[in-house]
Amino acid sequence: MQRRFLKGFVSVVLIGVLMAGCATIQENPKTTIGAVGGGTFGGLVAGAAGASPAGIAAGVIGGMLLGGMVGSLLDERDKKMAAEAAYRALETAPTGRPVAWNNPDSGHSGTVTPTKTYQTSGGSYCREYQQTVIIDGKQERGYGTACRQPDGSWKIVN
Repeated sequence: MQRRFLKGFVSVVLIGVLMAGCATIQENPKTTIGAVGGGTFGGLVAGAAGASPAGIAAGVIGGMLLGGMVGSLLDERDKKMAAEAAYRALETAPTGRPVAWNNPDSGHSGTVTPTKTYQTSGGSYCREYQQTVIIDGKQERGYGTACRQPDGSWKIVN
């Protein structure tokens, strides 16, 4: 069963990559990289949640669309600044206190706000968070959960 699931998942991801097209890679590699990463993440989340093959495909496609949009609009410095803000928010910010980032070169900005902190039955500490990104005056929001790993890093779990 797992082998069939993996085969189907890989097929869906490959179709998504082909849909992105080679020309897109040359024209705007950030879009393609974001789409592939988002598609992979969306499929993995759907698969881990026990979704049907159709649900996994929907996760891949949704992830590709969102990942491609964000990937095309955020440059490397934006992504680095957003990741640093996320780490500070998860590591030290009190619940409800946003940690902001702003790239004056691109004009993009955002916040990461921890919204809930809890300990799992296995002893791991997790934090739910809200992330806001402002690109060209348009605000996008995302929500997720990250858990502290044994090495001290934070891993996004959904």
